[in-house]
Amino acid sequence: MRRAWRPRSPRHPSRHTRHRRPRRPVEEKDVKVHTGSGNGIRYIVFDFTTQPYGTKTKNPDKAKALAVRQAVADSVDRAQLAQQVYKSSYQPLYSSVPDGLTGATDSFKSLYGDKKGGPDKAAAAARLKAAKVSTPVTLNLQYNSDHYGSSSADEYALIKTPLEAGGLFKVNLQSTEWTQYGKDRVKHQYPLYQLGWYADYLDADNYLAPFYSANSWVANEYSDPAVRELIKKEETESDTTERAELLKQAQDKAAASVPLLPLLQGSTAIVTRTAISGVPDELDSAYSFRWAGLAKK
Repeated sequence: MRRAWRPRSPRHPSRHTRHRRPRRPVEEKDVKVHTGSGNGIRYIVFDFTTQPYGTKTKNPDKAKALAVRQAVADSVDRAQLAQQVYKSSYQPLYSSVPDGLTGATDSFKSLYGDKKGGPDKAAAAARLKAAKVSTPVTLNLQYNSDHYGSSSADEYALIKTPLEAGGLFKVNLQSTEWTQYGKDRVKHQYPLYQLGWYADYLDADNYLAPFYSANSWVANEYSDPAVRELIKKEETESDTTERAELLKQAQDKAAASVPLLPLLQGSTAIVTRTAISGVPDELDSAYSFRWAGLAKK
């Protein structure tokens, strides 16, 4: 006759658990964090029609509009944003193409601010003065916190502060919910506004063509035939060295006009036990992690 099933008495533990040792908690000294660049980027778009001195404003002036964009580029402090708002989980970004991808060029670092990646109020003031721009220039800057994260409010407050500190700009911040935000920006209702981007495919072209081509998704009315021709050439160039040069030229030429202002790029983090060796010294934004090199010390 089959015996009825009864739960095992806790006084007689299973042979599978009787001699199991308690697992020791993982301590900080037992792990190591490996970091590198990521492919998500955050940036500001200038609408060429409604920005100060834009083509559809009451006082359009191409030279003054450019000076305003360049002066803003001189004034932003990317390192401060990365550290104070995002605790270094983001890194400063100096091109629309993030560091870690083939062809990435720090065009904005060499052109603006202190030429080392930091801001320079004197350089910004000199640009505006040379273009005979009256100061303070009013900047209506739009951001979104339900799509790009609640930290966007802190991010843009920290952008506003240094822009206003030198008396060159008066910044009006406004936030709109994403469902309306996407509709308004393509109707040119935001003179300056926040956007972000994650690659459709991990190649520098995916950070150039969507922004600077004829069918630009940012829809800010920026148009430069020379940049478009460089993008067209790099898309069909098979020689990697030649293509990297074309990518560089496209980034440098676009940066000179500042149709958008790159701010930050995400970072990649991998946590391992300290006993694991073979992790690459630098993790790249292509997420090409090579498992074959891992070993236990």
